Amino acid sequence: MKLIINWLCSAAALLAVAYLYSGVTVSSFTAALVAAAVLGALNMVVRPILVLLTLPVTLVTLGLFLFIVNALMFWAAAGLVSGLSVKGFGAALIGSLIYSVLQLAIDFVLEHLLLKQ
Repeated sequence: MKLIINWLCSAAALLAVAYLYSGVTVSSFTAALVAAAVLGALNMVVRPILVLLTLPVTLVTLGLFLFIVNALMFWAAAGLVSGLSVKGFGAALIGSLIYSVLQLAIDFVLEHLLLKQ
């Protein structure tokens, strides 16, 4: 149940990113659901590999390179899902930042307020 609620909230966060920033567009809630699932899968499978491969650069930049890795994941999800469109790498960077902040808020609300288990 918690996974489904988190998935729905992630899709809503993608819709919110599209509403807040014009560089990201989502065609429908169904596209947002698919994009949230693809983004979650990319973050689970590909992101750890990229983080490991870019560890020296990440250490030199004091972790700031992880913003680039997050933007790459967001951009890759937009390339894989036809209903999610990102206007370029800069838009992917800003969109991923907004999405990350929204995800932090969602995680806080779900863990501390709604789904205490």
